Amino acid sequence: MEQLASNKIYDGLQQQFKHTSSVVNCDMMFSIFLPPQAASSKVPVLYWLSGLTCTDQNFVTKAGAQRYASEHGIAIVCPDTSPRGDGVADDPESAWDFGLGAGFYVNATQEPWSEHYQMYDYVTKELPELVNQNFSVDAAKTSISGHSMGGHGALTIALNNPKQYQSVSAFSPIVSPLNCPWGEKALSNYLGPDKGTWLTHDSCELVKKATTHIPMLVDQGSADGFLEEQLKTELLIQAGETSNYPMTVRYQDGYDHSYYFVSSFIGEHIAFHAGNLK
Repeated sequence: MEQLASNKIYDGLQQQFKHTSSVVNCDMMFSIFLPPQAASSKVPVLYWLSGLTCTDQNFVTKAGAQRYASEHGIAIVCPDTSPRGDGVADDPESAWDFGLGAGFYVNATQEPWSEHYQMYDYVTKELPELVNQNFSVDAAKTSISGHSMGGHGALTIALNNPKQYQSVSAFSPIVSPLNCPWGEKALSNYLGPDKGTWLTHDSCELVKKATTHIPMLVDQGSADGFLEEQLKTELLIQAGETSNYPMTVRYQDGYDHSYYFVSSFIGEHIAFHAGNLK
């Protein structure tokens, strides 16, 4: 594991690392913020999953989360959004919504994607093992959050692994890949045409079948240009009502899909996780 960058911020330490992943079969990047409390004891950890076209650095530089993580004594881990490098398959037309920067947090089963695009196992298994072994974090106190495609990843990963996470939150998540163009393109390529194999990666389907409920907070901007066609927040609300799954879903008036939206409410999300982690 090679350290690439290190900066002192809000009395904590923001670091970036590169490591060779046996899960995705290439080098991967991740960033971690350790609050000042980590110098004397193990701290809870929040995993942040970013959206389409992003890297591990978008949240680090745009969200302003370190201030709140420092106040609450929470580490934040930010993985990249896909494998990268020579030999890693990309969208044949170089589109921004699939391939590099768009791993969708699934384990691909279709060639050529299956060789490297194993993001579900990377986020749920390999990366936590690496973080737990090398940093002062409490593996028993873990939560997950994300934005857009990363919101989809956070929700589906938490719903599939309710004993692994104490809470989940999302900004502008893709809540039903079965019912939107981004999801249909990604999952048909990564998993194949049989939509039965997609069900475990659709938050609405998972909510309907959930027997264990973990605390959930979702924020969605009312002026988000992707809301109607791609995000479909109402489907998540309906799924929660149908299955009596307790969740907090908030529409924030006038906000769009950008990191201005994330930075406006990230303090509330970190406080939400802090309350559940402690």
